Amino acid sequence: MKKDIEIPEVMNVTVAVAREKNLLNQDEWRVHLINNNAFPIENTIVASKGYGENAGEPQRTSTLRHFLETVPANTTAVVESIDPKIFHLNNEYWVSYYVGNQIYDRRFVFLPDSICENNLIFIKELELEGVLHS
Repeated sequence: MKKDIEIPEVMNVTVAVAREKNLLNQDEWRVHLINNNAFPIENTIVASKGYGENAGEPQRTSTLRHFLETVPANTTAVVESIDPKIFHLNNEYWVSYYVGNQIYDRRFVFLPDSICENNLIFIKELELEGVLHS
């Protein structure tokens, strides 16, 4: 039964959307997975999608799936680039990974317009400004 499956709480793994300047001095936004554990996470799958409304009409993005074989202890990995034109949507990142034989699973959702100038903080793991999911 579903109630008999133990899925432990995700600890010290999070998602951030950060910006940095490219060679043309333009802002580029990227989604990063941050592993603040003292051990690597393995076979990580990140499914991303956007959904919500635009001018009163439903809007959805494609669902993208990214595979990260190993994210070493206390490091970060770039998941994907993200276009600011979809910041008005819910931007969801479903992260699943293994530690040993145990699977961990968590959904991170950036609410509409939460990725904005007012919410930027310095993210020390990335040494960039961005929005860190709590």
